[in-house]
Amino acid sequence: MLISENIMTSRQMETEIGSRLAQLRLSRNVTQSMLAKESGIGVRTLRRLEAGEPSTFDTFLRVALALDLGDAILGAVPGGQIRPIERVSLAGAQRRRARPRPREDLDPSWTWGDDADD
Repeated sequence: MLISENIMTSRQMETEIGSRLAQLRLSRNVTQSMLAKESGIGVRTLRRLEAGEPSTFDTFLRVALALDLGDAILGAVPGGQIRPIERVSLAGAQRRRARPRPREDLDPSWTWGDDADD
């Protein structure tokens, strides 16, 4: 399963990220106007981001790059490395789309017309 019960909501994550960006900015003794200018965004946009209000991914990336967090952002998302056995079975080709896994809750032996009350 991809989603854990202990995971934050996206709104909580926005709030936490905004708070962390503000703390990092302050620890580097950078004003909001300086960071906004370096990021290429408006001061009000930066204030909203730091307050945890909804923002665009582009805005987040601009601020993160201005704070020199590019490597940390890329490090947070693992690369989709192909496993050696898949490389052999795919003859070296790169996977282009995901294939759904078979549902385990379905009984594969059941077919139409097998009901007892037919």
